[in-house]
Amino acid sequence: MAFSECSNLVLLLQVVLLVSLTSASRELGKSSDSSQEALAFQYHNGPLLTGEISINLIWYGKFKPSQRAIVTDFIASISSSRPQKGSAQPSVAKWWKATEKYYHLANSKKSSSLTLSLGTQILEENYPLGKSLSDKQIMQLASKGGQKNAINVVLTAADVAVEGFCSSKCGTHGSSSSAKKINGKNTKFAYIWVGNSETQCPGQCAWPFHQPIYGPQNPPLIAPNGDVGLDGMVINLAGLLAGTATNPFGNGYFQGPKEAPLEAASACAGVYGKGAYPGYAGDLLLDSATGASYNALGVNGRKYLLPALFDLSTSACSTLV
Repeated sequence: MAFSECSNLVLLLQVVLLVSLTSASRELGKSSDSSQEALAFQYHNGPLLTGEISINLIWYGKFKPSQRAIVTDFIASISSSRPQKGSAQPSVAKWWKATEKYYHLANSKKSSSLTLSLGTQILEENYPLGKSLSDKQIMQLASKGGQKNAINVVLTAADVAVEGFCSSKCGTHGSSSSAKKINGKNTKFAYIWVGNSETQCPGQCAWPFHQPIYGPQNPPLIAPNGDVGLDGMVINLAGLLAGTATNPFGNGYFQGPKEAPLEAASACAGVYGKGAYPGYAGDLLLDSATGASYNALGVNGRKYLLPALFDLSTSACSTLV
């Protein structure tokens, strides 16, 4: 089963259609405005991802090395313990630390933790499956990565169309049966897909770095790494990673129906800073040199905009700034 991530997409539709999105994908569901009634998050007794997990990247289509570095630096930032410049400002690692509450509550009798690191990278630059992919083909690409202690992430280039992309989702996460048994048992591996929406639907999947296709036409924010498509991909990837860790197999933490759940990040769709509301990302930090908006520092001097995560202890969306 796969879940999609469309927090921005649904947020924008919410402005016009008075509906909002659901789940780990970006689809339509209940409002995620943090000022509204507390969400009834539940733990459904399934396993969370634990231990040392590698994030393997399958790049489908043409990406510049500078674009790939935006994503790999983000992943490296999740577990980075190196001091950040301007250490008073929040970091990517601090943002990810918010997921630990899910683990503490799920494993009250024993400690469990998750450590993410960058694994292998596979370049599929020649479009071996063409430029129009089905969900089944996305899963086929995801299976190219290692399937033990791993999350396989498929990233499709701006000229690749994917089933449901832009119309109902900006990315998905799910799980599939591993090709080989581990210790004689059938196992599953987790995977994620995120598309580059730069030319297909930046107003839906790269907001707030592009004007929305619906709603108030406020000026877009400046992308912190100077690439609307890739900075938008990081937003979606971040939310899907949080959903994958805390609901990898559809029976972890979520609110609402299993087929279209609200998860750790998708429950807070469109919220990035305090004071956020539909069409406004919230009060963010500004880069004095470029004017770019961000809320987290990463390795190699990177700045990122990351989605708010649902805080189980307060039943509200928690932002870094």
